[in-house]
Amino acid sequence: LGYAGVVRFRGVRIGGISGIFKSHDYRKGHFECPPYNQQTIRSAYHVRNIEVFKLKQLKHPIDIFMSHDWPRSIYHYGNKKQLLKMKSFFRQEVESNTLGSPAASELLQHLKPTYWFSAHLHVKFAAFMQHQTNYKEELPKATKFLALDKCLPHRDFLQIIDIEHDPSAGDSLEYDAEWIAVLKATNSLVNVTQSSWNMPENNGLHAKWDYSATEEAIKEVLEELNHNLKIPCNFTLTAACYDPSKPQKHVEPVHTINPQTTEFCAQFGLTDINDRIQQAKEEGSVRGEYEEEEEEEMDSTGSAEEPSEYNTDNSGLSSINPDEIMLDEEGGDEDLSTCSVDPSPDHPPDFSASFSDIRIMPDSMAVSSDDAMDSTNEELEKSGVSKQVEEKSLNERPLKRIGGNENGNSGIKKIKRRNQAIYAAEDEDKTE
Repeated sequence: LGYAGVVRFRGVRIGGISGIFKSHDYRKGHFECPPYNQQTIRSAYHVRNIEVFKLKQLKHPIDIFMSHDWPRSIYHYGNKKQLLKMKSFFRQEVESNTLGSPAASELLQHLKPTYWFSAHLHVKFAAFMQHQTNYKEELPKATKFLALDKCLPHRDFLQIIDIEHDPSAGDSLEYDAEWIAVLKATNSLVNVTQSSWNMPENNGLHAKWDYSATEEAIKEVLEELNHNLKIPCNFTLTAACYDPSKPQKHVEPVHTINPQTTEFCAQFGLTDINDRIQQAKEEGSVRGEYEEEEEEEMDSTGSAEEPSEYNTDNSGLSSINPDEIMLDEEGGDEDLSTCSVDPSPDHPPDFSASFSDIRIMPDSMAVSSDDAMDSTNEELEKSGVSKQVEEKSLNERPLKRIGGNENGNSGIKKIKRRNQAIYAAEDEDKTE
């Protein structure tokens, strides 16, 4: 799926978007590549507006959508009381409606997929969101949301869901013709610089703002592929496999052009972002921009960007998930403190609630500690629906930061798990 994408499997249409949201990086292009420096390692894993824009061009229904970060406000449509019991450090952001990604929330309201799966917050949570219809004759749509816990002993990290599909379809992944048409239509918007830029809008400033695929464009894609949408099994090894007998420490990563991506872009006449970044890097322009922006950030307390459409004030937010996998911070003055509030042994968590056990959020979106829903007393009737709720204004949540070492050098960034010892523990959760 890449940064964002749509594929098909046995008639099921599956979409996804990678990364978490940070408004400072949201309107930049994809400019990062190994070896990362202090600034690029922080922005590489954030969602960009071009990916959201491309996904919003889709018109045909989506069956399943996946994102790492939760859509903002989705917690209002499930057992919020149980969620806060398990993760009490989410309370401030839940009550201020700032937990999760506003970009994902935007896509949720636009795509209205049947299922939405997320991760990131390391807790099992189910929700049922009824969407508002735009036309009287339109049938109401609903999204069943599910997030799962970490894959550890005694944790709720697995749930089996039966999805309606075409049993006569092949067992291979297939391209999605509409998505390919959207990629072709938006190819001119690709940007590999870190300059802030906005997507075309119907605001009088852009000659074209609708890049959705026409039926003719979709037909052209099908004809180009001779109606064979099967994705080729053309995996190619681009990095040496890890050999524990020959450990290589302190090896700086290098920027690699993926041959699968090259072949895909060549087949459909698309810009290979990785290749474009490499070209810019060789010309020396990208590295110069990196250093220039780093100097701007050091010399000024403000942002060199134009104001973002999302609120970037994180001063009132303190919720941090201690279960999250963190990037190693070798020193620095921006270390994140951790706090953990585990459920009481006398009140063990109950994750038995399924999609059908969750009620739809009432009309009011005002949130307080008293209005959290309790699914044990309020069950959703399968045939009943409630009116769609209006989302509150979008704000940003605090995200992980990367600090330098004591000498001010970024060093080699490593991935570590805060609780690595848990994996070797036999009864890790018995004391929780």
